[in-house]
Amino acid sequence: MPVKVYRPLTPSTRYITIASYADITKTKPEKSLVFTRKKTGGRNSYGRITSRGIGRGNKQKIRNVDFKRNKHGVEATVAAIEYDPRRTARLALLQYKDGEKRYIIAPVGLQVGAKVMSGATAPPETGNNIPLRLVPVGLPIHNLEIFPGQGGKMVRTAGGAATLMSRDEGYAQIRLPSGEIRRINENCHATIGQVGNTEHENVVLGKAGRSRHRGIRPLSRAVAKNPVDHPMGGGAGKTSGGGHPVTPWGVITKGKKTRNKRKLSNRFILVRRDGRPMKHK
Repeated sequence: MPVKVYRPLTPSTRYITIASYADITKTKPEKSLVFTRKKTGGRNSYGRITSRGIGRGNKQKIRNVDFKRNKHGVEATVAAIEYDPRRTARLALLQYKDGEKRYIIAPVGLQVGAKVMSGATAPPETGNNIPLRLVPVGLPIHNLEIFPGQGGKMVRTAGGAATLMSRDEGYAQIRLPSGEIRRINENCHATIGQVGNTEHENVVLGKAGRSRHRGIRPLSRAVAKNPVDHPMGGGAGKTSGGGHPVTPWGVITKGKKTRNKRKLSNRFILVRRDGRPMKHK
């Protein structure tokens, strides 16, 4: 999917790039598979702001995407490729033989009219969802389960693809897009192929209005505030604060490790994202 680049006739079009949407075949979603998203404006149940910079934006419909793919052994036909405002990937509308319709994440190369299937009897072809024990080594996969039957949790963003490296003792070694190598139960399911809309990373908003359409409100820089409003505020003239970047409540924002060192899933990580091997106690 290419992106459109405009001549710089105005300040906003100098940098703006927009997706062409040429791959979209159906403009309106399936009514039985959507519901309206209720917006919070960053407020919790008490009405207090817990997440700043959130508000307004276009009304969005939530698409009920089938990440479990638990309709095993039933062939489905791709009826349409659709846009989803709440994710970077495209959606494929499946029409099963019994009349049921479901959404799945559309991988690269999946066209309208293609046949897909899930379960152990399905061949390892693009769009099919099968257990890791049946996936050929070296094949790109996405929508990857962490626990069997839980539904796909990993590798669901546009252009994402993991790789099955090997299998041993009931576990499959998976290289994730981040570079992390992780052991996952070979009974977990994954979908064959790379997630579509690979050109999404080349889209540039280019103007403030496109952020507002997404419900993102502007935030003042910390160093532009007064000392009473932020730890990094104040100072004569322009200053970067003189200390480590922190939140308005004094919590370090860059470089602070937040991952729990005793996380149970650490034992499944073989190589970390930075390329260092994981030390297991």
